Amino acid sequence: MSTELERHYIKVVADHNLEELRDILVSKDSKLSNRFRALFNFKTIAEDKKDEASAKKAIEYMYLTFGDDSELLKHEVAYVMGQTENLYAAPFLRKVMLDAAQQPMVRHEAAEALGALGDKDSIEDLQKCLSTDPHPAVIQTAELALARIQWEHSKDAENEKLQQSLYASTDPAPPLSLEKDFTIDQLKTLLNDQKQPLFDRYRAMFRLRDIGTPEAVSALASGFDDPSALFKHEIAYVFGQMGAPSAVPRLVEVLARMDEAPMVRHEAAEALGAIATPDVVPVLKHYLNDPVDVVRESAIVALDMYEYENSNELEYDPENK
Repeated sequence: MSTELERHYIKVVADHNLEELRDILVSKDSKLSNRFRALFNFKTIAEDKKDEASAKKAIEYMYLTFGDDSELLKHEVAYVMGQTENLYAAPFLRKVMLDAAQQPMVRHEAAEALGALGDKDSIEDLQKCLSTDPHPAVIQTAELALARIQWEHSKDAENEKLQQSLYASTDPAPPLSLEKDFTIDQLKTLLNDQKQPLFDRYRAMFRLRDIGTPEAVSALASGFDDPSALFKHEIAYVFGQMGAPSAVPRLVEVLARMDEAPMVRHEAAEALGAIATPDVVPVLKHYLNDPVDVVRESAIVALDMYEYENSNELEYDPENK
């Protein structure tokens, strides 16, 4: 989920206790947009280091959603748990990652979340996932998560000079160090070099994101030609973070690829909602009847964000569930 989309849901905070938020989050009768709002309310609670009891309870309540049918919601819950910086979430995420009954997109996000937490206690389970999971995107995510944990607990993490990020997220890899003055063409070459470690290619991706120029957007868009669904989904995620209108045509093209992996198309839809230019509305409405559940639900969420960003709405009505 993009930074803008997350900000949208975090700032719509209703005055509810934890159990009321839980009931909205887990109820299949609740509107999807309200379930997302409850989720991001829980994120702010789980991040609160001053109220450990409530933070733990928020994580426990989020974990309840993994019995739901919605792949999109469960994937988003895993993402949120990884962004909390609360290691109490790690054992729950390990269970989800190794649960063969969960969809690949959900298992992938759980593995990525463990990397975001930098949890060394998850290394053994990530290695198990790397060697046993049947899905390429999950395997690649475990590889990335292991590399990120290794980096985070290395001297490089202490000594590298990184650009101060404009984004609040903990990403699957840090941007490349500022100590080397890469050109955009050099970063584009590394981004697309399939012989290089995936972690290094992601570092080039996030360096291009932080540069943020139209040339950097064009370089990033070249990643949509990669064979890896995981890689392409991350490009779309980055465009949602950037809120780059110049990326809209490529995102529309990716969303229209009916033979593309659902995780890629879903991320393209959410990115369009985060960019929120008027021309994305008819595109997203077209996918409200998409045959793929996670794409259809992503269009719903993206349109919800667009409508909010272009209205005077200040908070949602919890009774309108």
